[in-house]
Amino acid sequence: MSKLPDFEALAIFAKVVELRSFAATAAELGLSTATVSKAVSRLEERLGARLFNRTSRRIALTDAGRTLAVRAAQLLADGELAENEALAQSATPRGLVRLAVPMTYGTNTLAPLLPEFLAAYPEVSIDLNLSDATVDLIGEGFDAAIRIASLPDSSLIARRLCPVRRFVVAAPSYFARYGRPTHPMHLADHKCFGYTYLSTPGVWHFTNAAGEQASVRPAGPLRVNNGEALLPALIAGLGIGDLPDFIVGEALASGQLEAVLADWSQSQSGVYLVTPPGGPRPARVEVLLEFLARKLATVARHGKGDQRPSS
Repeated sequence: MSKLPDFEALAIFAKVVELRSFAATAAELGLSTATVSKAVSRLEERLGARLFNRTSRRIALTDAGRTLAVRAAQLLADGELAENEALAQSATPRGLVRLAVPMTYGTNTLAPLLPEFLAAYPEVSIDLNLSDATVDLIGEGFDAAIRIASLPDSSLIARRLCPVRRFVVAAPSYFARYGRPTHPMHLADHKCFGYTYLSTPGVWHFTNAAGEQASVRPAGPLRVNNGEALLPALIAGLGIGDLPDFIVGEALASGQLEAVLADWSQSQSGVYLVTPPGGPRPARVEVLLEFLARKLATVARHGKGDQRPSS
């Protein structure tokens, strides 16, 4: 005898007892009558006892069948209850979601949205990892991440939420002292601050409306792994930075920084919601992703930072 009972055969047997018919059981379970008959025969062979007396018109339980029927019915009921409870739990959002988000975007844009979500889904908790480094979702056990990039990792499932504009900026005092670059190649003569996690951190790429392309390797006295850390030095007039709208939007609006190279654009970047490949996501993950997709797209449409560069 194998270690585990033949639960499938027991469940089919219990259903035959309930319906008093092999054919009716087959119809309800979506099986063939032969499959139902074989399951009962398998159980009889395993137990060494006949469970039904069968004629061409009816079936009747034997003494062994009546004894087993009570326990089999209880097993079937317990199994259905356990499955229904599991389905209810998976359908109700609850549990922990691990989410990785870039530092500044997470602090300034995403984190203010979370109180509304947590109030709406009190049984869901969030482990928010803030870092500009690209995390390994699968290896580090994250359910999802926000990526701000031109080309997200193709091995992941990526959903583009909104575009991101980048601006070449400096303080008015810097431009007053060193002049305004009017072509990307002029940046080679300026003090430019670097950001570690650009796809090509040592090179800035530009394209104008005529299709002309330019790439420059800027150099300067400061390099960081978080874009917001450049703001104090930029506002102090110490150099030029290349940063996204969600970091420099307010400084541009207030006049603390000004943008140049209005006729040139950089590679199309966007905010992506990425998840590991695989089957259906748990309800707790699904509701958070849909909430963020809706809210972040709205923030992008109505948020600050879409300032026009000056020439």
